[in-house]
Amino acid sequence: MIDRIHIEQLEVHGRVGVPDSERVEPQRLSLNVTLWPKIAELHDDIENTVNYSAVAECAKEFVNRHACKLIETLAEETAAHLLAQFNLRKVKVEVRKFVLPETDYVSVTAIRENEITPL
Repeated sequence: MIDRIHIEQLEVHGRVGVPDSERVEPQRLSLNVTLWPKIAELHDDIENTVNYSAVAECAKEFVNRHACKLIETLAEETAAHLLAQFNLRKVKVEVRKFVLPETDYVSVTAIRENEITPL
């Protein structure tokens, strides 16, 4: 199945930056999250998919609780956390940081997949 769920520009606040001064106060970040749930059949029942509202809340709480120097670290740890918390085959997390003058943002994308165990 190739169906996916996408959350675009989820606003979060986190402490991220190489200089200590960037981590003193939480700063606005934006997440784009793509989920590939493990779905057999939907039957129009939310229990058969991934609740994207719960994913958004989980991501916001995770970013808010962690402090990282690199957005690369934040992206990969957020992706790994979501993969562990929800019934997903694959997750992609893009973290956007609004720090460089004369740019819209700087971003890093992490993609993580659950290992498939052979039968």
